Amino acid sequence: MLLIWILLSTFLVALISLIGIFTLVIKSNLLSKILFNLIGFSAGSLLGSAFLHILPESLEKTNSTIVFYYVIAGIVLFFLLERYFYWRHCHEGNCDIHAFTYLNLVGDGLHNFIDGMIIAASFVVSFKIGVVTTLAVILHEIPQELGDFGVLLYGGLSKQKALLYNFISALTAVLGALIAYFISGVTAAFSNAILPLAAGGFIYIATSDLIPELHKEKDLKRSTGAFIAFLLGIALMVITRTLLHE
Repeated sequence: MLLIWILLSTFLVALISLIGIFTLVIKSNLLSKILFNLIGFSAGSLLGSAFLHILPESLEKTNSTIVFYYVIAGIVLFFLLERYFYWRHCHEGNCDIHAFTYLNLVGDGLHNFIDGMIIAASFVVSFKIGVVTTLAVILHEIPQELGDFGVLLYGGLSKQKALLYNFISALTAVLGALIAYFISGVTAAFSNAILPLAAGGFIYIATSDLIPELHKEKDLKRSTGAFIAFLLGIALMVITRTLLHE
């Protein structure tokens, strides 16, 4: 039953890659406003997930010092992935094109593979943590997949091919989940390591990629709206923690 939940969760995450369909009927100005607020919301939800759910759960299961070493390792790992594997988090439809359009797909596939491993490991530790982690990944995926879809279009792909290739790349999350599930069945140490690594990754994405995007906005009204969305993202994780622990 646990494997079914893991597969359903990762497949749901993969379906987010098809969100580019909605960009076909939304005016560019409205899409820009929605996307900007989603960046703030996802930043808040990632930080809330890391500090209110994943890290407390990790600290209950293993030595506190080791947990924070893993968090630092997660930050370093995600930095290397972004720097050397061109895993970029474009959050605007008109973001700069990647070095190669297909390289973007490879990098995004690697990212989704890791997301799948994180989701599977979270479910193995606790169903509650699995649900929260899946929610945090989904909230982060929405603005990222919108940005990736824009990159593929800008790189010369047709809308149909961009949707198809983006979805195929997203399915690597399912593969990552399967591998993580069977590895975790062999050793509990895997789950103890992957969760704080994930927390480090969430913290890195929020603070290095998403929040800096919010600081680029000069308009006070848009900036305030994004900040409120950021607080709402944190509030969502506070609410889910309260509900799940009751």
